[in-house]
Parts: sequence; C-alpha cells; structure tokens
Amino acid sequence: MDSFFAWIGGKKLLRKEICARFPDGGFDKYVEVFGGAAWVLFYKERHAEMEIYNDVNGNLVNLFRCVKYHPSAIQEEFEYVLNSREVFENFKDMYKSKVLTDIQRAAMYLYIIKASYASKARNYGAKARDITAAEYLKTVKERLKAVVIENRDYETLITQYDRPSSLFYCDPPYLGTERYYDTVGATFDLDHHRSLANILQNIKGRCIISYNDSEVIRELYKDFSITEVARTNNMGMRYGTKKKYSELIIKNY
Repeated sequence: MDSFFAWIGGKKLLRKEICARFPDGGFDKYVEVFGGAAWVLFYKERHAEMEIYNDVNGNLVNLFRCVKYHPSAIQEEFEYVLNSREVFENFKDMYKSKVLTDIQRAAMYLYIIKASYASKARNYGAKARDITAAEYLKTVKERLKAVVIENRDYETLITQYDRPSSLFYCDPPYLGTERYYDTVGATFDLDHHRSLANILQNIKGRCIISYNDSEVIRELYKDFSITEVARTNNMGMRYGTKKKYSELIIKNY
C-alpha cells in the first residue's frame, strides 16, 4: 500500500528496490529509524513480529499517532476546509500552538504537507486537486494498528531495539541536503553521518541504508555491501523530464 502523504526524500520510487534486498527471514523486529512518510513500511509485507516507526520530528510522530487512533476525527477536521493559500498560511501560523488538541495539530500539519510545494511544508504549492481528501486514513489505521510509534534520536532508538534478530532500515537526511528536512530544530550534519555509520558498524542486528551516491558515504560504509541504483527525479517527473540520480543501498549482511 501507499503512504498517505508525500515527504521530502520519500522512498516511493525506491521502495521496491529496498524491500527486494531485505534478508530472507531471520528478523522479528523491523525498525524504521528515520521514518518520514514511511513509504517502505507501508509497502513491505508484515513478516516481523514487531514493527517500529520512529522520527525525530514530533509533528510527524503526532500525525502518525493520531491517524493510528483517530482517523475519523482527522477527516472531520477537513470537512469544511478549502484548498487555498490563506488557509495554508493560517495553518502554518497556528499548528504549533499549545492550545490545539493533538488531533487539530495533526490535521493542520497534514494539510500543510499536502498543500505545500514539493511537500516541504514551507511554501504553498497551488495544487489543483482536493488535498483535504482523507478517506484513505482508515486503511492507514489498519496498517498501523500493530506498529509501535516512537519519537527518539537515532542513537537512542538503535540502542534500545538492537538485537541479533532486529532489522533496521535507515533513510537519514542525504549528505548535502540536510537543510531541506523539517526536523523541528534538530540538526543533522557530517558529524551525525559519521556517528550513524559508527553505530551501525557495531550493532548486533542487521541494517539496510539508503543514501545519495557520495564518495564520503562510500568511504564511511566501505566495509558494507554497497549497491548503486538509479532513481528518476521526482520533480523532473512532474515537469516531463526524466533525469536519473544515482543512489546507494547499503547493507551489513
């Protein structure tokens, strides 16, 4: 199935390639460390006994939790909302307010993502479609009903769930593009890329990582299995071009 929203760096176009490289059985915990829109989680089969979605972005985590438990309430929030620049700007000013309920904040944040240019949650995208359609959320609820939803930094999360039978999927901010991610004040710089590589080199479980193709990344993971794959540029597809980008799928098994 599909995720219920697009997201910067989302893996809609690479999810099949990533899942095809999962190990054949042998893991009972599946952990998405940098969850984002969870395109891989929604696409994959439910083989693991436990699935964990995590993101450092508290607004994303609140959205996932509210969709998991209150999809109808979020849908009701959209009932009389129009697709307009004015609503978008108002919601951007309002959604962090402490007087909002979690459901109101989740609905506003989902609207901001869906209405924004390139799903960056920054500028209004003027999309000629019904961005408030939320009927799909009940299907998403069913998929998430057994998923544990976390809001932790990558080091704490990996340490907590690291077992020989764990499989971690890591989709960190790509090197050189970190500024495009809405991480609510959190930073991810070269030191974090190095720290993540060091942690993954010493885990008991298995991991699969998606990255942009970079000599720095290739050097950090030189002792891992590295496969180069081609991806069509999402924005290029929108405007009728088909420029390809090289990405890496990295494994420790």
